[in-house]
Amino acid sequence: MASNGAAAGAARKKLNGYVGFANLPNQVHRKSVRKGFTFTCMVVGESGLGKSTLINTLFNTRLYARKEVPPPHAERPKTVAIESISADIEENGVRLKLTVVDTPGFGDFINNDDSWKPIVDNIESRFDAYLEQENRVNRAKLLDNRVHACIYFIQPTGHSLRPIDIEFMRRLHQKVNLIPVIAKSDTLTDDEILSFKQRVLNDIAHHRIEIFHAPVYDNEDEETIAENEEIIRKIPFAVVGSDQEIDTADGRRVRGRAYPWGVIEVDNEAHCDFVKLRQMLIRSHMEELKEHTHDALYEKYRSEKLVAMGVTQDQSVFKEVNPAAKMAEDRALHEAKLAKMENEMKLVFQQKVAEKEAKLKQSEEELYARHREMRDALEKQRMELEDKKRRLESGRPLTPEKQNQSYQQATKKKGGFLRN
Repeated sequence: MASNGAAAGAARKKLNGYVGFANLPNQVHRKSVRKGFTFTCMVVGESGLGKSTLINTLFNTRLYARKEVPPPHAERPKTVAIESISADIEENGVRLKLTVVDTPGFGDFINNDDSWKPIVDNIESRFDAYLEQENRVNRAKLLDNRVHACIYFIQPTGHSLRPIDIEFMRRLHQKVNLIPVIAKSDTLTDDEILSFKQRVLNDIAHHRIEIFHAPVYDNEDEETIAENEEIIRKIPFAVVGSDQEIDTADGRRVRGRAYPWGVIEVDNEAHCDFVKLRQMLIRSHMEELKEHTHDALYEKYRSEKLVAMGVTQDQSVFKEVNPAAKMAEDRALHEAKLAKMENEMKLVFQQKVAEKEAKLKQSEEELYARHREMRDALEKQRMELEDKKRRLESGRPLTPEKQNQSYQQATKKKGGFLRN
């Protein structure tokens, strides 16, 4: 009853005057601006799909220098390399420490078996580094180098996902926020892009791959909900990257690509989904990406790691329980423990009794065998005595050997008389 009264007392109340806790968001805002923000983004895809160009376009700065194409005789790397670049970006007084993790060599080999393994190892090593910081005595400054988002570039084939795409997503969707994008979408028509997106989504659903979706909250306004729904409808994003400004036919200067048939504008939503990708990744859901990484992906990895190390947790700690139910549970556990001990004692007693019976049976058999031997020996001696008694009573010699000796002596004496 007390708990029900407390729940009833937690109803929403209307204040009669101004208290001031409505300024809590402003306090969080000042604290966040003072500390700054960090964000780590990973880009994965084959060479030539425009990963570096898209990153430069997203953050409107030249993080990556223009790459030079190696000559045909140059030696190529034999494994997937991991390259990280960090930069401090400031916009309207807000500082962002951006780290971009690139994966040169992914999918560029004839044999791409285990090409995803260096990427998984890199993500897990960042998780391990953060876990090691959490286990320190002094945790005042935690450096968050975990990968918060992984932009996976899909070749604009127009067909469906390739086996390497499916295998990579299956290996990483439980460790990082996957954001699939169709690279260089200006090579496809609008109808081809729509059908290709549907095929990609069907493959993702068939293989039960989890990709990041913008969360929808109950207390959001209708405009924000509509924007989130529009972002979800655009996944996978068909993007075009360009960090160069060109002049259009109507005199505007835009970022895009010029073709003989016209101009592709990067920041025009009618031309590609770059604006929606930037909106989800930076403007509206960067904190959601970091929060999902910490609360879901990292916690899952952390719990599995600790369990593998033999660390367990009592789930009953800080759990509200009914005292009567707890006493009944403890009594049942105690009775079960007593019954188990009783059964074990019975088994031990039965085993001891069986061993004693076996020893007694063996001793009995040995005594019976000894008794039989002694009885046979006594019976033999009795028969010999009776035989001697009969011989004495009949006047015969005691033994056949003596009778033979007397006969031989008599024969010898008789032979001597005859010779004389």
